[in-house]
Amino acid sequence: MRLILGPMEGVLDPLMRQILTEINPYDMCVTEFVRIVDRKLPARVFHRVSPELNQGGKTLSGTPVRVQLLGQSPQFMAENAALAVELGSPGIDINFGCPSKIVNGNKGGAALLKEPDLMYQVIRSVRDAVPSDQTVSAKIRLGFDDCSPYREITDAVQQAGADELVVHGRSKADAYRAGTIRWDLIGDINQRLSILVTANGDIWNQQEAMRCQEVTGCKTLMVCRGALNMPNLGAHIKLGEAPMPWPELLELLIKYSQFEINGDKGMYYPNRVKQWFRYLQVQYPEAKSLFVNLRRLNDKNEILREILVEREAVKDSQIFI
Repeated sequence: MRLILGPMEGVLDPLMRQILTEINPYDMCVTEFVRIVDRKLPARVFHRVSPELNQGGKTLSGTPVRVQLLGQSPQFMAENAALAVELGSPGIDINFGCPSKIVNGNKGGAALLKEPDLMYQVIRSVRDAVPSDQTVSAKIRLGFDDCSPYREITDAVQQAGADELVVHGRSKADAYRAGTIRWDLIGDINQRLSILVTANGDIWNQQEAMRCQEVTGCKTLMVCRGALNMPNLGAHIKLGEAPMPWPELLELLIKYSQFEINGDKGMYYPNRVKQWFRYLQVQYPEAKSLFVNLRRLNDKNEILREILVEREAVKDSQIFI
């Protein structure tokens, strides 16, 4: 199985990729999107989104990191794609799936699902601009208002020359609502297309990963939210490891906190770590209890102190068991 750590804007940033690829055998990561409007961006923008470009396009643990672009201009998407590859990105991913109202309102992300012809033009231009030995992939949803146009959309992706297609099995209108995932439609896409199709959506554990593969026939899966719910999800799926125990997770949270606080984005740490706790609560009841104490705090040192106190309490409880 090939397993990709997918992009999540404002969540799966370079630090999180570093933390998660150190403990998981992910085959590749995809960055948060670089928004392309009406010009060729300076190199520093790509280095900010993907500092891995300074390391040969890989995380410190050696996992390749592909830059993702979001935009609707064939010309400027092509120019920026060529630059990203020149800087060291192993291929280019194009975002046609972001459901953000702000992004869609500016004719980006999932909004282009309503215009397969424009999707074709964007992909074709990027494919022509990027060396033939570099992969061009596209990430889509099954449609905008509903899933009915998925065949037209996916045909446009393949005909434009994309090498790979990642499909989140929902429409934009479905958002992330439970019960709306359509792995069966991803299976139909996989059967119809000759390019590599990757299944994405509602893969929370090894059992769900196996079921997704069975339904879709896809040999490659992408995980996003699930990787935040269970930090060792990649190892759980590929190696059969048990979900990370709470004491180990606390050590990981402390490591993450120290990196974040001491980094150049330390001011964002309180919001970032609280955001992660919202995902961790799904898998860990202990995280839900701890989050009750954290959510009222805004000082980064006070938040870290609470996590350290929880670690000591867990250690004490293990001694007396």
